[in-house]
Amino acid sequence: MAYNDQHYPSRILEDAVEAISSLPGVGKRSALRLALHLLKQPAENVHHFTESVNRLRDEVRYCRVCRMISDDEECSICSDRSRNRGQICVVESVRDVMSIENTGQYHGLYHVLGGIISPINGIGPSDLTIRELTERIKALPDPSEAEVILALSGDVEGETTAFYIYRQIVPSGVRISSLARGLGFGDDLEYADSLTLGRSIVNRQEFRP
Repeated sequence: MAYNDQHYPSRILEDAVEAISSLPGVGKRSALRLALHLLKQPAENVHHFTESVNRLRDEVRYCRVCRMISDDEECSICSDRSRNRGQICVVESVRDVMSIENTGQYHGLYHVLGGIISPINGIGPSDLTIRELTERIKALPDPSEAEVILALSGDVEGETTAFYIYRQIVPSGVRISSLARGLGFGDDLEYADSLTLGRSIVNRQEFRP
C-alpha cells in the first residue's frame, strides 16, 4: 500500500522518506520503497549503512594538493611516486578523476576544479581552484618540461573555463593540451565509455583557443 504525504502510518517513516527523497533522482515513491526495504533488514545492516554515510560526511577529506577526495591529507594518487609528476590533468569533478582512472591510460596527476565557470549559475573563476592550479604550476621544477591537460566538457561552459585557464597558465611556458574530440560536443566525461575516453586521452592534442 502506498501512502501520500498525509497518510503515513508513522511519523518516523515519513521523516525517513523525506530524508531519502532529498537525494538526487529519488522521488517519494522510490524513497518509500527504500525506507520499507531498510525496515526489513537486520538492525546491524542498517546501522552499518548509516555509520558509513556518517563517516562519508564527517571523515572524508579533500587532498591538499589536487582536491580529490581522500582518507588522508594527501590522496593516494598524489602520494604515488610512480606517477608522472610532470603531467597535471585538469578536471571538473571527482567523478571525472574516477572515469579517467578507469581507462588505465593516464598515469600523471590531477587537479580538481570543483566545477566550471557558469555565470548563469553564479559560478566565477574565484569559486574554483584555478589559483591553486597556477600555484602548482609555478612550483614545478621546470614548467616548460611539464604538461597540463584540460580534460573539461566540450560544451560552452567547459570551453569557457578551458580558455580562462589557458590565459592564466600560458605565460609559464607549460605545454597545454586537451582531449581529442572522440567525445561529442557537450559530453560529460563521467558518461563517456572507458574506451572512448581512453582514446581521447592517448590522442590528446595541443590546446588551441
